[in-house]
Formats: sequence, C-alpha cells, structure tokens
Amino acid sequence: MEDFARLFGGLLAFVYHCFDRIVIRSHLPLLTRPENIVHFFRDVHGIGPITKEVLRQRTTEYHQWVEAFARNRKLPMEWAEKGMRKEDYVRPWLQRTDRQGRCGVYFILKSMEVGTSFRSAMPKYPTADPNYRILSRQRSRFTHYYFYIRDPVLGPIALCVGSFLPFSITYYLNGHHFIEQQLRSAGVKFRKNDNAFLWVADPQALQAAADRLNAQIIRTRLEYWSLVVGPKFSTKDRHAINLSRYYSIQQVEYCRNLIFRRNFPIHKLFERSCDLGLLRLCADSISQIFGWRLHKRWPGQLTSKLDQIQHGHHVLRAYAKNAVIRMYEKFSTFLRLEALSNNLKDFGLKKGLDNLDQVRRTLATVTDRFAAFEARALNVHVDFHCSNASPCPLPLARAKPPESKFMTPVCCASWKCCCTPAPRSWDGAPPTSIKRSFPASVSHPPTTPLPNCATTCANSRPTDFWSETADAMPIVSPTREPAPPCSSSFSTNACAARSPTASSTAAQPNPPPHCLRSKPPITRPTALSIRSSNY
Repeated sequence: MEDFARLFGGLLAFVYHCFDRIVIRSHLPLLTRPENIVHFFRDVHGIGPITKEVLRQRTTEYHQWVEAFARNRKLPMEWAEKGMRKEDYVRPWLQRTDRQGRCGVYFILKSMEVGTSFRSAMPKYPTADPNYRILSRQRSRFTHYYFYIRDPVLGPIALCVGSFLPFSITYYLNGHHFIEQQLRSAGVKFRKNDNAFLWVADPQALQAAADRLNAQIIRTRLEYWSLVVGPKFSTKDRHAINLSRYYSIQQVEYCRNLIFRRNFPIHKLFERSCDLGLLRLCADSISQIFGWRLHKRWPGQLTSKLDQIQHGHHVLRAYAKNAVIRMYEKFSTFLRLEALSNNLKDFGLKKGLDNLDQVRRTLATVTDRFAAFEARALNVHVDFHCSNASPCPLPLARAKPPESKFMTPVCCASWKCCCTPAPRSWDGAPPTSIKRSFPASVSHPPTTPLPNCATTCANSRPTDFWSETADAMPIVSPTREPAPPCSSSFSTNACAARSPTASSTAAQPNPPPHCLRSKPPITRPTALSIRSSNY
C-alpha cells in the first residue's frame, strides 16, 4: 500500500481498511448427532419412540412462538419472493427505525431453503426393542426465518434461524455498521453512503474504530440475540445438557477503501487497472498476491475476469481456490480493493470465531499485496500522455518522402543514397528518373554474342546511372516506359538507347562519399558503338 500511496498520494483524501461482510454460522454441538438427539429426548424428557411427530413437535412450537412474537410487537412478517434481494426490500423499515432511534427487530422474512435436519424411520427388520428408530442426518427444504435487527453495538444485522433440529443459525453483519456506531458514540463527524465512509473528521479515529472489532464483542451480541429470537429451551434442558453455541466463520470480506479528493481520476484509474489486470493477473501474480505456492495438484480455479454486477459498474475479479480478490469503483467516489474467503483452510487458518484477529492480519496482507501490484502496473509513465515531458516532433511543410511499412534503417539510408545527383546520360541531358529502372519485359530471350563483343550485353542489366545504388531496395513500383526504336536485333534492354558510350563513361564523376560501398559502375559499349565498330 505504500507504493500506491506514494504514487497517488496527492489525489487521495484518506485510506482505511476494515471488515466488510462477515457471515458466521452457529450450531449446538450436543444436538448435531443422532445419538445426541436420542439422549435429549429419551434420557432428558423420557420419550420412548422418537418418531416424526416428536421431531415435528419442536418445530411446531417454534412456529407458534415466532407468530406470537411478531403479533405482540406488531412486526411485519412476509414470505420472501423468488429473486428478491432481501436487504433492499427491508431497507425502508431500517431507515424508519434509524429515524426513530430505537433498536431491536424491525422485520421478519420467511423463506424456504435447504438445511440440515434429522429423519426418523422404522427399521427394515423387526428388533427386540419396539421403540427403536433409525435417526439420520439429511438435507431437506424447510422454513427459515430471517430476523432483521438493529443492534446498538453492531448496527444492522440479520439472523437466519432454521425451524428444524438442530436449529442452526446464520448471522450476517457488516464491519462498516460497527464503525458507524463507534464514531457516533465518540462524537466524530462523518459522511457515510451505504457501506462506505466518504468523509470523516478524524481518519485516525476511523481506523481505530475499525481495529476495535474483535471476536469477544461479536460473540456477546450474537449470544444475546440468539437467546431472544432463537429456539427456546427450558431450564431443565439447560441443566441437563450443555446448549452453548459454537460460532464459525463461513465467509469473510476484508476491504481496503481508497477515498479520492476529486472524482475525475477514479474512473480513469479503474479503467487502466482493468486493462492491465486482465493482461498481468496471471497465475504467478495471483498466487503471489495470496501468498500461495503453485503446484500440479492445485485445487479449484485460478483465473481473472471482468464482471458487471447489478449496480451497473464493472468488477475486476481474480479467483484462486475458494478465495477471490476484486477491485471496483462505487458511487464514482472511491475505489475498493477487497479480499474474500469462503474457506479459511486455504490460508491455513481455523474457522472458529476466536481466530478473527489472525484472519484480519492475513487478509489485510493480501489486500496490501494487491494494492502494490496495482501500483506497479499503473506506474508506467509512457502510457499517459500527460507524463511525457519530451517534445513531440513537428511535421515539416515540404513533401514527405515515400514510406513503406517494410522500411528499415538500411532502407532509409539507401533511399538517401538514391536521392543524390546522378550523372548525366550520353546525350548530356539529365536522366528523367533517379530511381532504378527495370526492363520492359521480365523474361529475356537468349542472345547470341557477335564477334569482337565478348563483353557486350551478356545479360540485360541496367546502365551505370543507377548502378551506384544497385544494393538498395526499390522504394516504389517500377514504371514501364516504351522502348525507343533501335536497329540492334539482340538488344533486349529498354534502357539501352539511353546508355552512355564508353568514351562518355570515362569522364564520369566520382560517387558521393556515402555511396562508396555500392558496386562500381558497369561500363560497356552500347549497340550504337558496336555497330559503328563493325563498319
């Protein structure tokens, strides 16, 4: 995080890190096995056969209690519709409770969900004990109650209570709500939107409040609300069996929030982070961020992708085992780096609530590595035009030389060589073109040499006024010109009529210094000189 703060420290207002979403599951350890259920009903309550009606009686009693609880306190209780986002549906009642300044349960939702329960069945074969029943754990679909509560310490929380034995409870809480309650009690002014702080008078007090959340505070408040809205047990039951609950962390999110002074750099930084993240978040980078070692028997997935969630903004995600790291912008006001774990065993941690401090340190390190990765990816000044202080070349007014995408430095040097003044032709006039000329026809018919001309036109090569740049690559396509009339029957060169004579080539000027490495000029008598020598 130090690298990111050093790179964009002038744009940041403050940075804080805390727990975001925490999902905790609790169960009664002495009511989770079939033998415990047999002991509870047969030894404690003296019930003989443990039938379906006996198990259902505990569920019916809890249903009746919940209906009476909602009726006495005039609480709304409804069935949750399919595809409905429960937090959004109950938010108006939460806002009304906040304005009134009261704490407690403000809404109850019922939902049919899959959970763990017990099944009682008759044995297949008759036994000596007529009260013998087979109890087994099973996964079935039954009613769950969602109690939405406003707690004075943890803020808004939700409890999902199963209505069948063993009466497991799932708790949903948010670290930002706890920080809000701490800042209000301390008298620190702040501005908060949803689950993020956009401004605070004392950033150090904000971070201190985030670090104050521990396992002891969470357990105390959850035990209180489990006793209030959870399944009821008599004093006799509590003396006969230990009904204390065990709390385990099922899902935890730890976030690092980057609050900017202004909104304009947030979207640009996020777009650039997504571009570079999809390119550079490979397997090695993801494993280094999480602090894991890659091996052939890697469990789970190891990928990175860009998603778009319901809020209308994109989320950069990287998956590894049962963990996720993600980055997104929210409300166009801040960036959030978040680490999520669905199984703390991947990090070598135990899922008990007592290990919350170790979970905090581990996930904070992961988000710190993720911020350092983003800082290294964004610290590329050549990608930003505003950071390039070198002056850009300006185009000149004169004509631009012909270019090709295949031109190399050698080709450019050859082009300069081709642009040097060429010698004049045999008639004293300058050549019409300084480019290399080619024969009008590619295929050359075989020629028969005449006597006294063993060195004349063995092959139809161009003349000496382009031979100085024979090694150079042609820049443009050759232009074909009509061959002038010639009395020679064996001349196949279209440029032979313009070739200089032997006497004229002797007075050729020396080539320029930058063309000294080119081939020497080839001098040969033309068809006109050969014909005159025969006479």
